[in-house]
Amino acid sequence: MYPYPSSVSKERLWKVSDRLFSLGEIAIVAGGSDKNGNVLQSAELYNSEVGTWQTLPDMNFPRKLCLGFFMDGKFYVIGGMSSHTACLTCGEEYNIETRSWRRIENMYLGCDAGMFHPAMRSPPLVAVVNNQLYSADQATNEVKKYDKVNNSWSVVKRLPMRADSSYGWGLAFKACGNSLLVIGARGHGGHDDGVIVLHSWNPEEGNRDGQEWNVLVVKAWACAFVYYCALMGC
Repeated sequence: MYPYPSSVSKERLWKVSDRLFSLGEIAIVAGGSDKNGNVLQSAELYNSEVGTWQTLPDMNFPRKLCLGFFMDGKFYVIGGMSSHTACLTCGEEYNIETRSWRRIENMYLGCDAGMFHPAMRSPPLVAVVNNQLYSADQATNEVKKYDKVNNSWSVVKRLPMRADSSYGWGLAFKACGNSLLVIGARGHGGHDDGVIVLHSWNPEEGNRDGQEWNVLVVKAWACAFVYYCALMGC
């Protein structure tokens, strides 16, 4: 069982676990929906060393189904929905020192969801390796790398399994050390055959025509649909 600090409510952490993003001793909760379905633009910071929550300035937009990450010492939120129908392509950068948000236009192009409505797809599947941002595109089954200078994305690799069959749900895309990890069900067309596979790829050692994905673990499981995934010891 996870040793929660005495000053943190377990119920509170469970309620925000799908939008809580951590780095070192701090974790930031951003966006989401309240019990009435209203989309939130609030954010909070938790410091595990002192055991306190701090209210941050509101984001520029309310967001649900968004994804947050730390890169270059700053916190980012990208993608998501600002309402039940409006999809967001912009990102937001939070500077911890100045306590300010900066809007980044067209940082995430996930609203181009192909044949399915953006509200059906999962939150963005992104991971940061050595301060470089990568995304697993739920519509094209491609791994893309973000160009910070030009604010653009380029394809670097095909995913080792399909993400589009369940609109990105049921698949985990994570960073571990110098590698990207993809965790999901083995099967044709993304159908669960009771086996979960963990793939690894180091983006610095190859490109789309270079090193293939390494299969690290193949394990039989009653249900290989990945609902949530956390990594330790990377």
